[in-house]
Amino acid sequence: MKEPAANRPVYAWFASHVMLVDCLIAGTLWLVLVAPLISYLLDFGWPLGLAYVLLYSLLVIPLAWRRHAPTVSGVIIIVGYLIQLAVDAPLLPANMTVFGVVYALAAFGPRWLGRLAFVIALAGGAVALPRYGLISIRFDDRGGWTDFVVSWALVSAFLGISWLLGDLTRSRRLLVAELRDRAHRLEMERLQEREVAAADERARIAREMHDIVAHSLSVIITQADGGRFIARTNPVLAEETLKTVADTGRASLAEMRRLLGVLRADEGALTRPVPTLSDVDILINGLRDSGVPVEAIRVGEQRRELPAGAELAGYRVIQESFTNVLKHAGPGASVRLLRSWDARGLCIEVDDDGRGLAADETGPVGGQGIRGMGERLALYGGTLEAGPRRGGGFRVTACIPYGGN
Repeated sequence: MKEPAANRPVYAWFASHVMLVDCLIAGTLWLVLVAPLISYLLDFGWPLGLAYVLLYSLLVIPLAWRRHAPTVSGVIIIVGYLIQLAVDAPLLPANMTVFGVVYALAAFGPRWLGRLAFVIALAGGAVALPRYGLISIRFDDRGGWTDFVVSWALVSAFLGISWLLGDLTRSRRLLVAELRDRAHRLEMERLQEREVAAADERARIAREMHDIVAHSLSVIITQADGGRFIARTNPVLAEETLKTVADTGRASLAEMRRLLGVLRADEGALTRPVPTLSDVDILINGLRDSGVPVEAIRVGEQRRELPAGAELAGYRVIQESFTNVLKHAGPGASVRLLRSWDARGLCIEVDDDGRGLAADETGPVGGQGIRGMGERLALYGGTLEAGPRRGGGFRVTACIPYGGN
């Protein structure tokens, strides 16, 4: 049954003011068990009476630190009991705290000290019963020994119950601490998984944005430059070039809307199927329309279906390769696209005879686009090789296995 809401604030206050609560308990016990007997203790004489007041206060006051400093508190009280037995001080209500200290050490102190306190309390009870006249023992009186054993067993039972309750409290406290620690670890793991997922998603979005925008803008720029030069001499061809620019811009805008719709996760977002290898002809025609001759060769037959993501990866590899041709190959370049199917899967090879990517790069070959291609293929067990060819030009080779892993 769920705890009433009205009780939870009270429990929360006690849990957040532990030291204050323990001080109030210890102070109340001192007022009940020690303060009423101060006048009685002072009747033993000024020095001895004052010593007794301090001794019995020593059995009660340290309970205020039973949770914050259980070892120090427990040792002080145990020493006080040993002093009482040693000096034969009178048995008073303050001695009831023996059950409290056994409980406190079992619950909050080290295990060895809790067990030691329990053993000392058992031994102290065996000594205190005859010493304070609670039980008369005569070696020739079997009934006296029986009374002693029964009385000591009763005291031991109460001490055992106190120790057992303390040990149960310890177990519950450790369990709660473990559950809190586990909950904290799970929360941290969830945050880390969320951050990793967000990083992966950012990388995926960056690849998609690069593939869509870079290719489309490269086509648009190439077509616009060509149209500017032929506008005066061949208006008809310039008009077709501008039409290609407009169509490429619309296609790129549609791709961007699709990507943004997926990111918004709106039910009514405009979406369409992602590109596959069957759409490569559109890329080939677009590159040819940009004035780059393309030789497309297909070898072998497809034996199994590739995963949808692997198809998209292959499409993006060809798209990025064509983009690099438009950006870096220079005028007069031609392209050879080879798609070869075998028992393992698909191999894509894109060659151009232009200046090559390295001619426009001051650092290592391979920027965001080539790195993105490699990351895409790696998700499906594919490989990528990209670099300048001997004699000029640039080559990109990608292999995608059927299994996708």
